[in-house]
Amino acid sequence: MKITEIVCQILRIKTVEAKTASSQDSVLVRVRTDTGLEGIGEADSSPEMVKAVIDAPFSHNIATGLRQLLIGENPLETERLWQKMYRRTMYAGRRSVPITAMAAIDMALWDLKGKHFGEPIHRLLGGKQHDKILGYASILFGRNGDETQRIAERWRAAGYHAVKFGWEPMGQSEALDLDLVRGARKGLGDDGTLLIDAGCVWDARTALQRAHSFAEYRPGWLEEALHPDDYEGYRWLRDRSPVPIAAGEEECGRQAFRPLIDGRCLDVYQVDLSRNGFTDSLYIRQRVEEIGARLCNHCYTSPVTVAASLHWLSTCRDAFLFEDCVEDSPLRHELTHEKIQTVDGWITVPDRPGLGVTLDEDFVKRTLICESR
Repeated sequence: MKITEIVCQILRIKTVEAKTASSQDSVLVRVRTDTGLEGIGEADSSPEMVKAVIDAPFSHNIATGLRQLLIGENPLETERLWQKMYRRTMYAGRRSVPITAMAAIDMALWDLKGKHFGEPIHRLLGGKQHDKILGYASILFGRNGDETQRIAERWRAAGYHAVKFGWEPMGQSEALDLDLVRGARKGLGDDGTLLIDAGCVWDARTALQRAHSFAEYRPGWLEEALHPDDYEGYRWLRDRSPVPIAAGEEECGRQAFRPLIDGRCLDVYQVDLSRNGFTDSLYIRQRVEEIGARLCNHCYTSPVTVAASLHWLSTCRDAFLFEDCVEDSPLRHELTHEKIQTVDGWITVPDRPGLGVTLDEDFVKRTLICESR
């Protein structure tokens, strides 16, 4: 079996707002073979930048586009192909967007591999340890505590036992920060699991002050308190915080996670499959489990990444929560025929071959803005 075509498609919904929500556009990668099989993958990144990484022509041996590196290759050799992509883009890659482009291709290769063998990806990763995982509704904060309380009440009524609030407007003032968290806890009730995503807004000392202030509202974790590159700050904060510290969603590939893991900087390591792919996420899982920390997915895009995240997280020994984006976006809910969402508090791991999802081609046509192959 050989790769014959790599198709890159950019999708975008009609209304794109100025907010931190990557469920508004997507870049899909479709890897096709001479046997007629197709694998699909997705990157959570700037779609046009990812497309450029895939489409780029040959410059020299370690600066070239990904498509021409893979045409004619055997798609089942996922580890070797990851290494080939990483080495042959060293002058233009190694971090960030090129890794997300590799991740989308890698996801598609694993989907294709699962279809070829007739097995779900979690079995190819070593076997799932969970049939279902407690899902948390992932949504942005309201404008203030009162609006956040109403949002919490809405998702609690929808069956979620856990809700995470994130990003703006947190960080504008101490009073507003406390108002947001107070409202979230009030809306969730005493028995709900509350998660707080600060959105990288503080220095370490301010983050520690907020952690102590938030502690009375019993958050399950405080996420993205610092700038992603502040590894020393995260280590310092984690050693002192009364609240567990979570981060990792911005990291792309094993090399980006290495200082966080080696430094034991976090309580919860959040891995986005659409920024890391299965090949590197498998490695990251093993490293994090070695140090006795916990793993969770990050996912704020489409059902393609939701399915990928479920396959991976189900193989994690101590998986305890699953990020379930509840943004009211057609891309989150209509891209695939299968609806993958939390029901009565729990989200079920797919068991069909590969990712276990099929694209709604009519939706793809309606939202497609450009394509290359």
